[in-house]
Amino acid sequence: MDSFLQQLTRGNAIYLIIVIGIGGAFQLGYHTAGLSSPSPFIQRFVNSSWFARYGEVPPPHTTTMIWSLIVSMFAVGGLLGVPSARIMSSKLGRKKAMMCSSCIAIVAAVVILTSKMVDSFEMVIVARILHGFSAGLGSSIHLLYLGEISPRKIRGMVTFTGTTFTCLGKLSGQLLGLSEILGREELWHVLLCVPVCFAVINILLLPLFPEAPRYLFIEKGDDVACKKALQSLWGPGDYKEEMEEMLVEHAAIEAAPPKSPLQLLRSRRAPWALFTLFLIVTCNQMSGMAMVSTFSYDIFYKAGMPKDKIRYVTLAVGAAEITTSLFGGSLMDYFGRRPLLFGGYGVMAVSWVFITVTVWFQDSAYWVPYLTVVFVVMVIVSFCGGPGGSVNCLNTEIFVQSERTAAVVTVGMQRWLLYGVMGLIFPFLIVALSTYCYVLFACSCLVGCLYTFFILPETKGKTVLEISEEFEAISLCGKSAAKNKEPLETAL
Repeated sequence: MDSFLQQLTRGNAIYLIIVIGIGGAFQLGYHTAGLSSPSPFIQRFVNSSWFARYGEVPPPHTTTMIWSLIVSMFAVGGLLGVPSARIMSSKLGRKKAMMCSSCIAIVAAVVILTSKMVDSFEMVIVARILHGFSAGLGSSIHLLYLGEISPRKIRGMVTFTGTTFTCLGKLSGQLLGLSEILGREELWHVLLCVPVCFAVINILLLPLFPEAPRYLFIEKGDDVACKKALQSLWGPGDYKEEMEEMLVEHAAIEAAPPKSPLQLLRSRRAPWALFTLFLIVTCNQMSGMAMVSTFSYDIFYKAGMPKDKIRYVTLAVGAAEITTSLFGGSLMDYFGRRPLLFGGYGVMAVSWVFITVTVWFQDSAYWVPYLTVVFVVMVIVSFCGGPGGSVNCLNTEIFVQSERTAAVVTVGMQRWLLYGVMGLIFPFLIVALSTYCYVLFACSCLVGCLYTFFILPETKGKTVLEISEEFEAISLCGKSAAKNKEPLETAL
């Protein structure tokens, strides 16, 4: 950790990581968790808006459906934003594409501020779509940017900062959602617009930093600008090792232009790499973590927690989440990706089983709901210290440059689609299945644990090409066996 901090402070990398963090993953985290605290106020706003228009209170199922739409439309926007990342990042570069994402966030904030003035819940839905587009675009560019500025030795720690900013966004949403700050009925629209301040900072400061070195070298062919960018970010040095790695990768993909998501899906070289990310992203979205962030108020209320204490419990959960994420990067580069993945999934599966039991027996003693909170914290700590951050690192490690953007887009669309589906059905799921809905989360975590333990190869300390060879070997014989693989250049 000390060497990591020392290397960060040699140049401007730490400042760039902060600037792209508040414009990327922070926005995603805030809008994921920031909706939990004002949820009863927004539902009352829906009722009042409906009554002002039609002269009657809407049926409960109508309110629930509109509320589900407000939640899930964020994912619809994300689904539109993620594929835009491929086009914009290639045409404009990583830096300008992220600035465009921040501009869209500003427009969304204006829409949501106006919605209360004109008494229109439809404008809240539109604003959520715009926020989702901005978050989908920004978080995808953020992930690409981190992977393309980081030296191999500290790549895990650098890419893990994406998870840290997501957690910081969630904690900020939970903190500002307290009734003593902005969590009041007359201020819920202001609460949802706070991230626009960080979007403005992102637009103002990002022009002061260089473009991603890998993008400059591999996609633009500018080795001089690439070296200057590395020196600006990481301090003086010749960066021979990093330049040679990029040169080898560039030579390997010269014959293969950047792939589209459809071409990547058809590729015979990357099926196991894609399947691995698809499975892990599915397990992450079905693990219940996203639902804890978005529906924490409903979850703790159903668990028997007193209403006046739920927001403070949610804040404590957010603090546990960001604390874990701060140490997750050092754990990743020490233990490797695999142990954190299967270990995290395993602990989460067990924790969800215990949550099911404690929620079922919530009325047996006054302390049982607090025991539920303990197990929810275990879920969050296990996720943030393992699957939550490791998947971002894998996304940048297991694909070569010609495939990386397409992979980020493809997997990002899957993530947002699953988030939207879960956001739409979870309010009905928790009513229909009660405590048994958590068993579904436990089963998903168990699948992730078994797959990452028995099949996933370790990527720690390896070049992108070495990792690609490992996955190619899996696709050929079901396990890593270098002697049976084809030369990587022919596969590319």
